[in-house]
Amino acid sequence: MSHARDPGADHQPVRPSRSRGAGARASVRRRAGAQMAAGAPALPVLVVAGVVSADLAGGTGMVWLPLLAAGPALAATTNGPRGVLCVGLLAAVLGVTLGMRDGVPGGELAVTLSALAAVTLASGLASALRGRRERVLAAVRSVAETAQHALLRPVPSTVGPFQAAVRYSAAAAEARIGGDLYALIPTPHGVRLIVGDVRGKGLPAVGTAALVLGVFREAAHDEADLLAVVDRIERSLARNLGHDDFVTALVAGYPRAGHLEVVNCGHAPPLLVRASGSITAVEPVHPAPPLGLRALTGHTPGLQALPFGDGDQLLLYTDGVTEARDAGRAFYPLAEGLKRHVSHEPAHTLGALHDELLAHVGGRLHDDAALLLIRKPAAHLAEAEEVPAESPGESDLGPAAATPVPEATRCS
Repeated sequence: MSHARDPGADHQPVRPSRSRGAGARASVRRRAGAQMAAGAPALPVLVVAGVVSADLAGGTGMVWLPLLAAGPALAATTNGPRGVLCVGLLAAVLGVTLGMRDGVPGGELAVTLSALAAVTLASGLASALRGRRERVLAAVRSVAETAQHALLRPVPSTVGPFQAAVRYSAAAAEARIGGDLYALIPTPHGVRLIVGDVRGKGLPAVGTAALVLGVFREAAHDEADLLAVVDRIERSLARNLGHDDFVTALVAGYPRAGHLEVVNCGHAPPLLVRASGSITAVEPVHPAPPLGLRALTGHTPGLQALPFGDGDQLLLYTDGVTEARDAGRAFYPLAEGLKRHVSHEPAHTLGALHDELLAHVGGRLHDDAALLLIRKPAAHLAEAEEVPAESPGESDLGPAAATPVPEATRCS
């Protein structure tokens, strides 16, 4: 590198070439050394060294040679077949040396070395099979992660006029999706979002979550009325769910500036954070059953209108958050945690809430948990009001948006 920057190097063309060649060889040696160090069976070698030390310290009165087989057996759990064979070879050489030193009879030494060779070969086979299973598992995980990302798509930091952030934890080990679902998408009818909780948890509920998200993404673009979006999801679930299955969900839309619509289908009430800092739970004015159970109750959901202005925030969540318990069986106080950590950056707010939630339960959640936070920043208020009246975001709102909402359905 120093020759490449030296202006005088152009007058000595051979020396830089030698330097580059030496540097390349040194780089290759460093990489090879790093690979050897990374794959070196350090712990098995230490075990073999410990057996040798014990034999040397114990003198000729006690023979420790059979314990040398622990080296290749342990190497099978951490290294590949080559590492196992290397440890086995090292143990065999040291075993012969110690056997001759201790005066072990030839027949007994042969039996010990034969057992060591058998353990080494069996450990090498086990290591090869373990490596194969790990490669298959890595491939399966790659496919699963791709499917999970396609289902629960990452939410950008800005969606339409909102800042947004999501935190999701699946109860199933090694999973990134479970029975909780969320989506936040811009549509011709404004930004629309959903947070839901499928009955059950973990991987068995993934199919239902995928069904709900698929119908929501399609209907959110097609239907101008938010209640029509919910009706499409209800009809789809009625055709595909069992009698005991259901989905609690909260669907929201932002059809025009300062106007937020909410439809609550048996879900936990969202928390509304005003620009002044006050936090209130948006309880449903017209309670409705979870999605998939409407035919059993006959109740239909109602549309609830909220003024949502500059600096306001809305936190949607699932019961995996509010029902998380600590060692004393106390629930996590979400509203209090939000009050402590609320900020102008949704990602920072949810990051602090998620960390506090994990600390509350001792590091691992036992139910799927989702948090979705949107915030209306001041910088976008004027832009939202400048949208032409004939734009798709306002011209296709439908009767529900055009008709004034009665005061009984408003929440401040």
